Amino acid sequence: MIFALPAALKERSKVCVNNHISALISASHALNVRTAAAFDSSIQPAAFHIVRWLYSYGPTSASVLAESTAMDRSSVSRLIKQLENLGYVRREDSPNDRRAILLTLTDLGRQKTFDALQDKEFIFYERIAQWDNQQLETFIQMLQEFNGFNDN
Repeated sequence: MIFALPAALKERSKVCVNNHISALISASHALNVRTAAAFDSSIQPAAFHIVRWLYSYGPTSASVLAESTAMDRSSVSRLIKQLENLGYVRREDSPNDRRAILLTLTDLGRQKTFDALQDKEFIFYERIAQWDNQQLETFIQMLQEFNGFNDN
């Protein structure tokens, strides 16, 4: 059953949700910066963002990487060069188009990403460790709906 909230309550709820989302984004950003430093303190968090994207989604072109990470191509190019020089990223021929070049993580890049993310995940899991299965499932479902990932 869907019912309308009184206007004042709805407005307070929107402010409360906004405040908590802002807090989550801020905490997540701070954690991402710490995770980037754990990966390699010599790189910028933006470079780790590229590494993290490649870890999650696999080999891709520089243009797709720039679009997917909301970075300009020149920044991606500069950061990729740094990551290549450090041995975390390599270029490979595309199996679908021999003229195209794909960027991918090296074994070292994958292992260091895995290690850095273990620490990050521990912090998240620590916060939900006391939740029962129903709370976890409800939280996951609400996050999926909020992020537009409805699996129906």
